[in-house]
Amino acid sequence: MSARIPTLDIRRFTDPVDDRDRAAFVAELGAAYREWGFAGINGHGIAQAQIDGAYDVFKAFFALPEATKRQYHVPGGGGARGYTAFGVETAKGAKHFDLKEFWHIGREIPDDSAYRDVMPPNLWPDEVPGFREHGYGLYRTLDRLGASVLSALALHIDLPEDYFADKTDSGNSILRPIHSPPITADDIPNVRAGAHEDINLITLLVGASAAGLEVLSKKGEWVPFTSDADTIVVNIGDMLQRLTNHVYPSTTHRVTNPPGDEARKPRYSVPFFLHPNPDFLIDVLPSTVTADNPSRYPEPITAQGYLEERLREIKLR
Repeated sequence: MSARIPTLDIRRFTDPVDDRDRAAFVAELGAAYREWGFAGINGHGIAQAQIDGAYDVFKAFFALPEATKRQYHVPGGGGARGYTAFGVETAKGAKHFDLKEFWHIGREIPDDSAYRDVMPPNLWPDEVPGFREHGYGLYRTLDRLGASVLSALALHIDLPEDYFADKTDSGNSILRPIHSPPITADDIPNVRAGAHEDINLITLLVGASAAGLEVLSKKGEWVPFTSDADTIVVNIGDMLQRLTNHVYPSTTHRVTNPPGDEARKPRYSVPFFLHPNPDFLIDVLPSTVTADNPSRYPEPITAQGYLEERLREIKLR
């Protein structure tokens, strides 16, 4: 089933054999996102050792006592940085909270940055050696990969290749290590992640430790998408859907509970949510408005305003 969602080698874009293959990659990637809102990306050059090192420190943090982890919760911070406990985040419109706890790493910016009031400093757990080094190292690596994906998508909709560069260079992007504990009760109504769409421009998911991700097709079918170890799953978020007038759809997805003994195992995953700069105005791109696809959003909104609106909906504000 997962083969229905394409996986593409991004070296065809970043280090192409020739211009024709680069153009073909752009066309194939754009077609995948128009159909699915999802694609797998391999050939990304991120060393497995880097991914494993990051997962090791994240697992070490989640293994700490509950009281220790809660010391890194920021009251009133909406989960923007540090720790968010189990049983808080709830998918938009869902009755039951997700079965997960998580940590947020944001962009490191100077204290005199114009964005400091909406992008607080990171927290780093003293109890886990190497957490900052591995965590922020992976953040920067995925930020660079995301920039390459956005460059290809820009070309696909007739924008300059560097269109997103100065609109995301101070983006309020988030790396979110997630721990879903073992499920010890049967027939519970909660799932590890309820059906939802992401808020941001694109999401890059690296190395989920277990199956469970499912994508809702245009036909209304839930399609499992468990990627190979060397593949990063990249999907469209609501901000890019709005910016492109739904040319790139933000597709509903979920993380289901596994059957039988597999449910008794924990699940770890690390998505990177790539955001635009907080003051970026999300206004429908004229090139995406046609007679068949009139503008769906006559009123623009800043990235920060949109983020705050959505965080309230998922009970993080």
